[in-house]
Amino acid sequence: MVKKSDRLKKAEFSASYPKKVGRFLLSYWWMILILLCSVSVQVWASLQLPNMMANIVNKGIVGEDQNIIIQTGLQMLGITAIGGVAMVLTGFLSAKIGTGFSQKIRDAVFEKVESFSMNEINKFSTASLITRSTNDVQQLQQVSVLIMRMVLQAPIMAVGAIINAWNTAPNMTWAIGAGVVALFVLVGTLFMIVMPKFKVIQKLTDKLNLVARENLTGLRIIRAFRNEKYQEKKFDRVNKDIMKLNIWINRAFSFMQPIMMLIFNGTILAIIWVGAHFVATNDLEIGNMMAFMQYTMQVIMSFLFLAVLIIFLPRAQVSASRINEILQTKLSIKDPKNPEKLDPKKRGLVEFREVTFTYPDAEVPILNDINFVANPGQTTAFIGSTGAGKSTVVNLIPRFYDVSAGQILVDGVDVRKIAHHDLISRIGFVPQKGVLFSGTIESNIKYGAPKIFQDEVENAAKIAQADFIKTLDDAFQYHVAQGGSNLSGGQKQRLAIARAVAKNPEIYVFDDSFSALDYKTDAKLREALKPITKNATVLIVAQRISTIKHAEKIIVLDGGNMVGSGTHAELLKNCEVYREIARSQFSDEEMARELATIADEEAKK
Repeated sequence: MVKKSDRLKKAEFSASYPKKVGRFLLSYWWMILILLCSVSVQVWASLQLPNMMANIVNKGIVGEDQNIIIQTGLQMLGITAIGGVAMVLTGFLSAKIGTGFSQKIRDAVFEKVESFSMNEINKFSTASLITRSTNDVQQLQQVSVLIMRMVLQAPIMAVGAIINAWNTAPNMTWAIGAGVVALFVLVGTLFMIVMPKFKVIQKLTDKLNLVARENLTGLRIIRAFRNEKYQEKKFDRVNKDIMKLNIWINRAFSFMQPIMMLIFNGTILAIIWVGAHFVATNDLEIGNMMAFMQYTMQVIMSFLFLAVLIIFLPRAQVSASRINEILQTKLSIKDPKNPEKLDPKKRGLVEFREVTFTYPDAEVPILNDINFVANPGQTTAFIGSTGAGKSTVVNLIPRFYDVSAGQILVDGVDVRKIAHHDLISRIGFVPQKGVLFSGTIESNIKYGAPKIFQDEVENAAKIAQADFIKTLDDAFQYHVAQGGSNLSGGQKQRLAIARAVAKNPEIYVFDDSFSALDYKTDAKLREALKPITKNATVLIVAQRISTIKHAEKIIVLDGGNMVGSGTHAELLKNCEVYREIARSQFSDEEMARELATIADEEAKK
């Protein structure tokens, strides 16, 4: 089993995947060669039988030679057995190649998506990425198996059958040509009509998945506002659109099927009509006419196989282009070719130098000329109104995005010059929303440090005030559902904090990570964090002043600009924006006590 850390090292900021999905078949080249041999044997066996049957009819039945019938019949049984073995081998190899091919595509898509920055993630919806990784890959697998089992033999069979048919009755080969031309016209016309519809179907499938996912994730809100009917109508609209389009495509193919059979039967009828005339005039033996009919059937069946491929090929082409779109996406954030080593003497030092950042496709910067230094052993906090840019600041440190202008330095080195794995290994990141993965509580805490011991897991949970674990069945082995849906918001947030603590990083980033905690738990957690973060750099985004009032440095953001920097006391005195935030959170008596406490401390100094 590949370790997650190794997988991420391989995936992160790498663009080494094949640029076309067909190249994933190259690793199976030796199987494909064996497959071609088995298909050739299968075709050879099929082409031998009509001539042998003609020999039985002409010499055995008409010539009344029983030995010919027995000998040729035994030969036919042997050749049929060889063809059967080749068919089984073809089926086995095609299934193995097809499933392996789809597995490699899924792996490549998954790893490429893991290497995406938020810029690339925002180009594709989650629902679309899921559809491309499942439905689109399945379409490619079906077509690849179909090609190897049926279509590879079609051109070989068609060429061999035409040559044999010409040798058997050259004056009737025009019937085969007429039937093939008619099939090509029919299939080509259908291809041009149906191909655009498959693109629409895949987009509608993305939309259907999006609505379904939105409905499942927002189920509580939907029920709380009694909007089930609205969501049902929303889903029903997309569902009906897919149904109508599929019905249209199926009708087109249903229309094609009887016409193809008409062409097939018409060709056979023409051969019988003309062949009977040649037999009557002794220009053609009856056994040869029967062989010619079988060769004609083989030729037409070969083209029918190609027609079946054409039915599936348009959708597979759409799927391939959608998967290629992911694999060929250029990464906006990459590892440097020659990464610099971090200065071991500055462990955890974070510095912003004139940082400006604009989100992709946005017209106005979200951050303007941000400058500050966050020192190891200190807490640097960020506060401001909603949309001020607090979370954006801390998201730039692990390179979820790259700055539009300026520099972010960690331990004296620009983050763009550091290998991403080295950068991330130094950061313990706790997002606004506590994200958990299906597994156990223990596996979630050990997510960033899989090799830590049980006592370290328990200590991290204790620091994060996750005492609720003791009350659960199986404690640390308690099963966590996907997304942590069987835990409360506060419980998920505390486990997310425990996960960062267990990693023991040099830099702690808490992106409004205490918002789901009550004041008492918030205070206890911050007190418990002090001993383990005394030598680390701590960055906290918060809405509540009580969470950050004891920070060594508080940075106040307003409209993407730094409007204040200092301690709680300094900002209450000198920063109007900070005072407004304080007045919105403190009562008049609390505000008066805060100001009085600050005045007393200054008087003592």
